[in-house]
Amino acid sequence: MPSATRRAPETTASRICQTSPNRAMPRRKLAPSASSHLRRAIAGAAARLMAEEGIGDYGTAKRKAAKSLGATDGEALPTNEEVETELRAWQSLYQEDEQRERVHDLRTTALEVMQLLAEFHPYLTGGALDGTAGRYSAVEIDLYADSSKDVEIALLSHGISYETMDNRRPGVDAQLRLDWNDYPVLISVYPPVAERQQPKSPHGGRSRQRVRAEVVIELLRETPE
Repeated sequence: MPSATRRAPETTASRICQTSPNRAMPRRKLAPSASSHLRRAIAGAAARLMAEEGIGDYGTAKRKAAKSLGATDGEALPTNEEVETELRAWQSLYQEDEQRERVHDLRTTALEVMQLLAEFHPYLTGGALDGTAGRYSAVEIDLYADSSKDVEIALLSHGISYETMDNRRPGVDAQLRLDWNDYPVLISVYPPVAERQQPKSPHGGRSRQRVRAEVVIELLRETPE
């Protein structure tokens, strides 16, 4: 009888070389240098949007900047901290005098509102506090009350008009918007227990800074108009 042909054992190398015709080729990723360059470009463009157009949300600014640069890879988006670094550099270079005056006026406005609503333990937060407030930025103030209705009654008792905002932030009972000294003021009302908790940034990243009126007074003394 004819001898059977023995099949050579399949090796690991031969298995690796076999490619299924239906297997999709892996998507090529940006080289590290190209990705880093794109991240910096998006961070710079986002910073300009925040400084010049008053976009206050980091995510919105980054997505709009990425689209303007033709970027579609989510991995190329910079962090909020990278955008903030570029924002501070932009404002220092192109808006130094304007920025100093704007931040001073926003802090002055914040102090007046905080003193008016002192019973609700107000805190200043956002760009007016950290100095990155852009054109059209709102003064951001956190209040702590048993009910947001208490804050609304207090505003009405002082003859102050306001509007209720569409609130999408977790843990916030209500958000109210009003105008003071021709500046927009955004008030976020939290339950009293939240005052003892470390607030989280609505834009992600590190914890959100907040200070009481006494610190705002000191900031105004340190940076006179």
